[in-house]
Amino acid sequence: MQIPLEITFRNVDHSVALDARVRTLANKLERYCDHITRCRVVVEQLHRHHQHGNHYHVRIDVTVPTQELVANREPAGNHAHVDVYVALRDAFDAMRRQLQDYRQRQRGEVKTHVTLPDGHVAELYPKKDFGRITTVDGRLIYFHRNSVIEGNFDALTTGDEVEFSEELGDEGPQASAVRITGRRTGDD
Repeated sequence: MQIPLEITFRNVDHSVALDARVRTLANKLERYCDHITRCRVVVEQLHRHHQHGNHYHVRIDVTVPTQELVANREPAGNHAHVDVYVALRDAFDAMRRQLQDYRQRQRGEVKTHVTLPDGHVAELYPKKDFGRITTVDGRLIYFHRNSVIEGNFDALTTGDEVEFSEELGDEGPQASAVRITGRRTGDD
């Protein structure tokens, strides 16, 4: 960290052990991201209810290039947060996950969901077990009966909207994993 760790205790009895635990957990964050410029930790005891236990709130603010990450562990529904060490663990775990996500985004490792091409059934030849799909860009793509998901080839009609995976076949582009997404988009 470029700026020294800042720790604030509010309504919490300060102890050397608690301070050491916060420092240890904060130092471990650098394993997940070596570009941390600042880390602030606030440990707060919200209410002093002796019957229901004292709930702890932990907030961690970490500054990295281009953004600030915040892990905010509210004790409202979590009775485990009557233990300050459990509240710390949960907050630092949340920050660790955020830092891992941040690093993946920086490295371009974030998974993207591939959208399948859309089109509509342009031609059907049930006796020959194939058909053709017109893509949104106007191309005509061949597909076989076995390419239709869930064996719904006989349920297809011209004009049905479909999505599909495109691959190169022996005769050129062909569709595989054809899935019906809608019925009759236009005139036949």
